Amino acid sequence: MSDILLSAKDIGVRFGGVVAVNKVSFDVKQGEVFTLIGPNGAGKTTVFNLISRIYTPTSGAISFGGRDLLACAPHEVAALGIARTFQNIELFEHASVLQNLLIGRHTHRGTGFLDDLFFTGKARRAALAAREKVEHVIDFLDLQRYRDTLIAGLPYGVRKVVEMARALCCEPKLLLLDEPSSGLNVEETEDMVWWIDDIRREMGITVLMVEHDMSLVSKVSDRVLAMNQGEVLALGSPAEVQAHPGVIEAYLGSSGDLSSLRRAP
Repeated sequence: MSDILLSAKDIGVRFGGVVAVNKVSFDVKQGEVFTLIGPNGAGKTTVFNLISRIYTPTSGAISFGGRDLLACAPHEVAALGIARTFQNIELFEHASVLQNLLIGRHTHRGTGFLDDLFFTGKARRAALAAREKVEHVIDFLDLQRYRDTLIAGLPYGVRKVVEMARALCCEPKLLLLDEPSSGLNVEETEDMVWWIDDIRREMGITVLMVEHDMSLVSKVSDRVLAMNQGEVLALGSPAEVQAHPGVIEAYLGSSGDLSSLRRAP
């Protein structure tokens, strides 16, 4: 059996006359942390949107677990085992942390309209099972103190963790993290390193990440794909990609050390 969980082959998309992604290919293996890097406008988040079916590629193919992902409707992606976070946090601000995480259980509810309407025994059992799964994620990410707090009252760093928690409540096989350290301070970024490592190691979830913080990338990534202007620049280990002349030039405009892009203390 192949250890390739996600495969993108020559994917491309254009918006009018603008080519946002052009012939990008990569495979993500089960159990690894695979990271997309590149300067702003490189096409990284567009690749995420193609995988999560927000956009449909104009060329190429994407498969997930051996299944043609492009044959699936966007609303079917979560049920297949793909969950994601967003660069700009997408939570229900006037609902509690617990309520936001229970929304992540929607694809696993297993009840029908009448069950939910009359709150039958099946619906009660499903609600209890959903609560147990959510409480496990709350404990896993140390969110106990925030369980009943409205999202609007939480600091930004905690909101980032809550959004990741909601994605984990979907029980994904593949977790897409779009710039998980964006807006975080140094301490919060270090915590994110631990969370990502634990998600992969303890939960067995494969992670595909877009990230700018090269320190975080180096600490958690097994392989890195560098992009620029919608195309692939380099693919390899974090050290190999950071040393690639094309990657250095894309970031700095001339030869230099990418470590200078790491978050300042």
